[in-house]
Amino acid sequence: QLQLVESGGGSVQGGGSLRLSCVSSGYSPSKYCMAWFRQAPGKEREAVATIDSNGRTDYRDSVKGRFTISISQDNAKKTLYLQMSNLKPEDTAMYYCASDPPPGWVAVTNAHCTRNEADFGYWGQGTQVTVSS
Repeated sequence: QLQLVESGGGSVQGGGSLRLSCVSSGYSPSKYCMAWFRQAPGKEREAVATIDSNGRTDYRDSVKGRFTISISQDNAKKTLYLQMSNLKPEDTAMYYCASDPPPGWVAVTNAHCTRNEADFGYWGQGTQVTVSS
């Protein structure tokens, strides 16, 4: 069983920075996709950034150059990060980390992590990010 626990959300003014963390414990495949999604009120959940076990990353256009996804591993525990800079009011949302389900390397299309939330089987509880203008 995989558990994901996010932290690091908060309220900031536009132009500010936040770093989100997501600790993954339990099941730890050698090949995987992990991602950050977000959902604003009244909108669908959308992928923000993905990272695979080879370190390859992918970002939605609106956050490129402002957000950085990274991951660190200590034995069976992985920590997923999202460094967010130059935050804008439109970045306000609940942010979720996600991991693909066993056996890992499932949320993949053409050897790259997908942005399709249906492909990710494990989700954290979410952390709120609010950016004021």
